[in-house]
Amino acid sequence: MDYLLHALVTLFVTVDPVGLAPMFMVLTAGFGPVARRQTAVRATATAAAVLVAFALIGEPLIGFLGISLAAFRIAGGLLLFVIAFEMVFERRIERKTVTAEKASSYEDTRYVAIFPLAIPLTSGPGAISATILLASQAGSIAAVLVLIAAIIAMIAACLVIFLLAGRIEHFLGETGRLVVSRLLGVILAALAVQFVADGVLAMPIH
Repeated sequence: MDYLLHALVTLFVTVDPVGLAPMFMVLTAGFGPVARRQTAVRATATAAAVLVAFALIGEPLIGFLGISLAAFRIAGGLLLFVIAFEMVFERRIERKTVTAEKASSYEDTRYVAIFPLAIPLTSGPGAISATILLASQAGSIAAVLVLIAAIIAMIAACLVIFLLAGRIEHFLGETGRLVVSRLLGVILAALAVQFVADGVLAMPIH
């Protein structure tokens, strides 16, 4: 029970389902209800698969490939900064509008679901690092199964919050959405810089 509580608290802090709600709302602006629901399901399913995979084989895998968690942080930060730039200057919304007009919403929702919603926002460097750390603390197969259950529960919470994002957007209106988009873009940019800074500081010095 202690391990389950520890896993849930750690994952809640690193995944931050509540904090992802406005990000999902902005990134799926212009999507219809069906497209938004498909995006939510794809994003959470992908994030769950990534975290469960890292819970099972993450530590030996990145060790075998010679990739450090610090490198994950730097790469994720750089990618997030690109998204933040587009959010602040509305370039992402303009591209989504053009895409919708070309009736290619399936490709667009699939793209947004995988990046940046699933990776690195939901299953980002922080969540991956926490999952590997929790897995290393599991002393038995039963504990690993508890960790997987905690991951699934946290991702299920993300899915519920994503599905409620449409109501939040309706409440805010177009003006509110634009204001939130700009603010989140700045916050996301700062988060991206923090990812890069943390990754640089954690890089091993040879």
